[in-house]
Amino acid sequence: MTIFDPIRKKCVAATPEEQVRQGLVRYLHTHRGAPMSLIMLERSLKINNMHRRYDVVVYSSEGTPLLLAECKASGVALTNRVFEQAAIYNLALRTPYLLITNGAQTYCCRIDFGTGGIAFLDEIPRYDEMKHAAFGASQNM
Repeated sequence: MTIFDPIRKKCVAATPEEQVRQGLVRYLHTHRGAPMSLIMLERSLKINNMHRRYDVVVYSSEGTPLLLAECKASGVALTNRVFEQAAIYNLALRTPYLLITNGAQTYCCRIDFGTGGIAFLDEIPRYDEMKHAAFGASQNM
């Protein structure tokens, strides 16, 4: 079974994790205003000389990463280990928003790199809020 990925513009295997990833992409675009052209999926990054692969990153039109999301299959519990995995990926990207989801549960937080503070949010911010946080924060660094 396959599912159409509007970001990669092709059908991909409809694994449980991919279904969660595609649901998140639709939500970010339809309900949070993120342009499809600024959402990237499953890209490589290098952390401590090890290759890793993030699930979803939302960028600004200037190329600044705004939100990093780690997706798990619906049956996978969202533990501290999942959050730590996303946080490690974010060492390279430094997005002001970090999100973990398994489709049934979603946790999103805002990171203040100036103070090291983390604030968990009641909902995923709108795209314009993400941009404001990124560019407001970059001026404080």
